[in-house]
Amino acid sequence: MIAQAIGGRLDYAVMLTYFIAVLGFGLYFGRYTAGTKDFFFGGQRFAWWLIAFSCIATVVGSYSFIKYSEVGFKHGISSTQTYFNDWFWMPLLVLAWIPIIYYKRIVSIPEYLQARFDQKTRIMATFIILLYLIGYIGINLIALGRTMKTLLGWEVMTGATITAVAVALYVYAGGQTAVIMTDLAQGIILLLAGLGLFAGAIYHFGGFGEFWALLPQEHKYAFSDFADPPKFSFIGIYVQDGLANTGALMLMHQAFIMRFLSLKSVKDSRRMVVAWILVLTPLAAIATSCGGWIARALVNTGELDTTAEDSFVKAANFLCAPGVFGFILAALTAALMSTADSLVNAVSAVFVNDIWRPYIRRNAPDKHYLRVARIASLAAAGLGLALVPVFMLKDTLYEAHGMFTAAITPPVLTAVFLGILWKRYTPMAGFLTIAGGSLVIGLSFVWPDRLIGPFDFGMGPGSYSFMRALFGLLAAGAIGAAVTQFTKPRPDTEIKGLVAGTQTDAMREFKGGEPNRRPGRKVRLAAHIDSTLSGTNTIVVPPSALDRMAAEPGDLLYASDVRWWYGGLRSVHVKAAAGPAPAPGKAVLNLMHISPEDAATAHFTDGQEVVVEKTM
Repeated sequence: MIAQAIGGRLDYAVMLTYFIAVLGFGLYFGRYTAGTKDFFFGGQRFAWWLIAFSCIATVVGSYSFIKYSEVGFKHGISSTQTYFNDWFWMPLLVLAWIPIIYYKRIVSIPEYLQARFDQKTRIMATFIILLYLIGYIGINLIALGRTMKTLLGWEVMTGATITAVAVALYVYAGGQTAVIMTDLAQGIILLLAGLGLFAGAIYHFGGFGEFWALLPQEHKYAFSDFADPPKFSFIGIYVQDGLANTGALMLMHQAFIMRFLSLKSVKDSRRMVVAWILVLTPLAAIATSCGGWIARALVNTGELDTTAEDSFVKAANFLCAPGVFGFILAALTAALMSTADSLVNAVSAVFVNDIWRPYIRRNAPDKHYLRVARIASLAAAGLGLALVPVFMLKDTLYEAHGMFTAAITPPVLTAVFLGILWKRYTPMAGFLTIAGGSLVIGLSFVWPDRLIGPFDFGMGPGSYSFMRALFGLLAAGAIGAAVTQFTKPRPDTEIKGLVAGTQTDAMREFKGGEPNRRPGRKVRLAAHIDSTLSGTNTIVVPPSALDRMAAEPGDLLYASDVRWWYGGLRSVHVKAAAGPAPAPGKAVLNLMHISPEDAATAHFTDGQEVVVEKTM
């Protein structure tokens, strides 16, 4: 222990209780994981609001509280600008990308790149994406390790190791379902803790005006200067985070692909993205940055002595009563685990779907792939832990995170972006965008002044960790555009459903027929488990129910528990079939016939009331 411990026994008891509860919560949801579809995509059954909270929990890692409070202490309100770079990706995400991967049943980014380009592009991207995801695990583990050092005097590796083991255990047991359900709780907790801390600080200072007056003038601007300071300039943050990092989260981050594929329908993606980006993300910006603003104000009143790196923990300890501070520490743990679990599950998905299944063991039983996925989860946590000493070489988490994403993401991100929007973009161009882009980014570490210098807007070497993103995006894009002019594209018939403008083709393929877009209503029916439907993945409903849903036989339906707070955990996708019309003078029974297998998937019991709606 350090000479003067931060927090008391009650705080650590609260934190430990939370840690054990989340581990048990995650292990419990292993009961919903019967195969790889459940392990990776949660059965594609979850409601929009649940996935929105899950996404924000994944975005906000423990490094977020430490990193953005550190920046907030140094630079003030402009620490939030990173979180406000997401909105302009929304049209591409909702109108093109989610429909493409959902309807084409794309399970990973490398798989998309093979479908859009060729196998060699998939292989190249697989290893880059694995490096990207494993590196992100390392960044999250070092964040909690540093926090534990501040609190308990532990070595950074000790705290990182304990967390890695806990996360690996419940991901091993429950996969994506465990991740989504634990992230729901953790997303709520981290927002409550961060925003509650801010509210408590405003009360302590006597009002928002008093708090605002305590901040230096230069801390009150929403954005940093365009090209100053070099390590926190507006242009540097915009290209590194708004373009490279946020673009990577949306288009090449396997954890988010798995979230999008866990939605019950593409229609729900619209509401999910709006709630995630326009509602929850601004709240997360305040929750993660406010510790630094509060600490700066407390330093200016003479009530606190802290460094920027320790600003969040020390400000929280100063303001919070015993036990409440433990809740804040639990939020840090929540943030770490809610990001690391997603990454561990994502690495497992890429390894199984893009290495093991296609190249090592083809056509094996699904149980075999589930076993490999679980083992890969343990390995992913171990590899992330091994990278902790590497990231410790950087002075700050903010710089380590920026350097890493700027160096890794631009080539694959560029290839995916152009692949979605440009039909003419060729397989050879896609491959060389990734291979050539990665090569020139590597050379930028050898000759930074020559390659990045022309793009640094006069900021000098201090900006290179961030401006490497701009150089990488421009270089990869130039390679792709140039090669496209001299190589042959794939025929339109081979890329239907894989590029923007062909989503309807993907919908037809997904359904196996013409999509039914007529608006309808939800209906409530009583479930009857019918053994004659065994293995059909079809439910039989009264004709009147089909009419109310504006559905026809063969349409895709979604049946779920009437209790909305399950968020789709107890639900199933099925095809519609019409039952016999009632005899004259007979009452219409609101009865739904469902197979035993589908009832078991949805955890329905005989006679239970369920909600049924048309999805396509």
